Amino acid sequence: MLQRFPVESKGRRKKLQEVGYVTTICFTCFLIRCVMMCLNAFDKAADLDVLSHPILNFFYYLLVEIVPSAMVLFILRKLPPKRGITQYHPIH
Repeated sequence: MLQRFPVESKGRRKKLQEVGYVTTICFTCFLIRCVMMCLNAFDKAADLDVLSHPILNFFYYLLVEIVPSAMVLFILRKLPPKRGITQYHPIH
């Protein structure tokens, strides 16, 4: 997709910035999950079931799963343009 834009164009810079945002969000999300899993694996006192309370579990998963996913969808919300009917050729 970036090959269509000239090297120093505004569109290319914007797309690279979007890719950077998505990469940062995904990396942060997986890093938090990795740290939490490592703590749970090596520390017997640590428990991923946050204090056995459903509201705290909800906020934990909201912060490390739902919010990053929603941010990625928000950043990448622009869909490619629809193809017109004129681009299709009739079958003979």
